[in-house]
Amino acid sequence: MTSATPATPLAEAVRRAVDRLAAAGVPDPAVDAELLVAFVLGTGRGGVQAAAIRGDMLPPADIERLDELVTRRATREPLQHLTGVAPFRHLELQVGPGVFVPRPETEVVAQLAIDALRAAASPSPIAVDLGTGSGAIALAMATEVPHAEVYAAENSVDAFVWTTQNFAAVGADNAHLAFIDLAHAFPELDGTVSVVASNPPYVPDAAIPRDPEVRFFDPAAALYGGEDGLDVVRVLSGVGLRLAHPGGVIVIEHGEWQGEAVRGILEADGWWAAATHPDLTMRDRATTALHP
Repeated sequence: MTSATPATPLAEAVRRAVDRLAAAGVPDPAVDAELLVAFVLGTGRGGVQAAAIRGDMLPPADIERLDELVTRRATREPLQHLTGVAPFRHLELQVGPGVFVPRPETEVVAQLAIDALRAAASPSPIAVDLGTGSGAIALAMATEVPHAEVYAAENSVDAFVWTTQNFAAVGADNAHLAFIDLAHAFPELDGTVSVVASNPPYVPDAAIPRDPEVRFFDPAAALYGGEDGLDVVRVLSGVGLRLAHPGGVIVIEHGEWQGEAVRGILEADGWWAAATHPDLTMRDRATTALHP
């Protein structure tokens, strides 16, 4: 009769996970290792760090589960696909295959939209998020500007499954979701919208995203935007002019080298005061403009 497999010190399990992820080229192996252990234990990173200091042990079943997750992460499957959630500002969004995983840089884009929405003169301003994906920008606006009415459009069946779950989980009465192409979205709102926001696909068709997590796991429809990456931006400019009222704001996320081109598109269509804004890494990330 063989003896039972012994438990493993949690700190040792974390170290082994860090080593495996680092060897696979994962950008933040220590963070991801702690988050995977936290997921297995149903706690947070702080709980894992405290448990390591206490000398807590992990039973064999937890070690087996952790090894499976680390193996998948080492293939560069996104951490958020493994845990099923992605943090975004104060929200925790459900994500997985078929929907674009929200990024920290988009939190800056959401802030621009939120600031513009808070500054709107109306007691109940209207905002629209076109191509909402997981619902990140729309739900941030709805929860952080509760006196606004926020409408979100998404036309990917795979993404819409996740969007619907997130809208239901957040439960914001002022957030409204529609399955519709952004080019034709919300004609009933024409000329009434204070903020038009979007994180469109903007990677040029011939470009290959650096990160395997993006290249192999994010849906192509959320990444690629035509030869120069700006096909959807051109559509957004026209749709924004239809939806927004005079003085309304458009907020568009884009790549760090695309600010000048996006400003050119907006200005050529008649938008005023186009300006490009950096993210927290000081890379150009979003362009705003005013409806004439």
